[in-house]
Amino acid sequence: MHSRSSRRGVEAVSAAVLAMSRHLEVREVLQTIVASARELLDAEYAALGVPDDHGGFAQFVVDGVSDEQWRAIGPLPRQHGILAAMLHEAGPQRLADVRTDPRFGGWPSAHPEMSDFLGMPVVDGDEVLGALFLANKRGPRPDGGGCAFTGEDEDLLRTLAAHAAIALTNARLYERSRELTLAGERARIAHELHDAVSQKLFSLRLTAQAAAALVDRDPARAREELRQVAALAAEAADELRAVVVELRPAALDEDGLLATLRTQAQLLGRAHTARVSFSHGKVRALPAAQEEAVLRVAQEAMHNALRHAAASSVTVRLEARGRGAVLRITDDGRGFDPSAVRRAGRHLGLVSMRDRADGVGGALTVESAPGKGTVIEMEVPGG
Repeated sequence: MHSRSSRRGVEAVSAAVLAMSRHLEVREVLQTIVASARELLDAEYAALGVPDDHGGFAQFVVDGVSDEQWRAIGPLPRQHGILAAMLHEAGPQRLADVRTDPRFGGWPSAHPEMSDFLGMPVVDGDEVLGALFLANKRGPRPDGGGCAFTGEDEDLLRTLAAHAAIALTNARLYERSRELTLAGERARIAHELHDAVSQKLFSLRLTAQAAAALVDRDPARAREELRQVAALAAEAADELRAVVVELRPAALDEDGLLATLRTQAQLLGRAHTARVSFSHGKVRALPAAQEEAVLRVAQEAMHNALRHAAASSVTVRLEARGRGAVLRITDDGRGFDPSAVRRAGRHLGLVSMRDRADGVGGALTVESAPGKGTVIEMEVPGG
């Protein structure tokens, strides 16, 4: 009987490890670890905390608590009591009733009641990456009032935590490599822009200076120089457009559109105080030109929302429509009157976004009003 139970446990751990390995972003890995631990040990609640360097948690992921409950609970916990013990002493904790432990310091009023408790640090060598917490083992309680989580449960959680450390480390390395790739891409763009445009801009500056010097004594010659200024400016704009449009982001080729959009949203969310989220439905693979157009429009729209509209929330959604897809970017920023923007000659990137949509046979619509936020929707036809 025990061997059968152990075998089921090993199979469950194996399935959990495979689930973890399918995700690359840290947040997804954390959520998968927590859900796997809760299911594996048949617990009512599970959580995983990643500590910061200031006595709190950089990330705290829960499973078994609804979104409404989580919001009602309030701020993330601090590193104290039993949580601190697992983070600083790096040892497991198995308790029959966490509330009676002398280290227990209480919890917020909206916090669910917990009794049986099993905690396990997630360690990589000497570094504590986080800690797994499980509470309220389902099923009958043992005779004598001991902890419902067994020694076998503790062994399984230790094994899962060891694999979780690997998955979490890999996810961190992946995100770091993505950031380096993005930094490298920015450097490459800067280099391309410098080579393609700087010479034309230098010529434009000299020609403009010559025109200014000739305005009074030779107006006809000055007019000719100004025509040359206009021609050089147009050439510089064409060069700039060619570099930006033709430079396909490396992340698209390496990771695909969905992962790239998710990464962009996460990076912007970390760089700004606004909440930036990405979600998607089941979307068919799109032709390369359409994928790039979707990404560029999403980047432009998110940039506008965060830099110009002072949005506190930006949501990006990609879903299927026929053989193609629809990208929708919604923000709660200050909004604007699209017709007034056109009349004033200010485009907020709308012209370039429409050009990108038109260039791949798609369409772009904009809904906005002062004080009402903005919704930008782009549809592409697919292949």
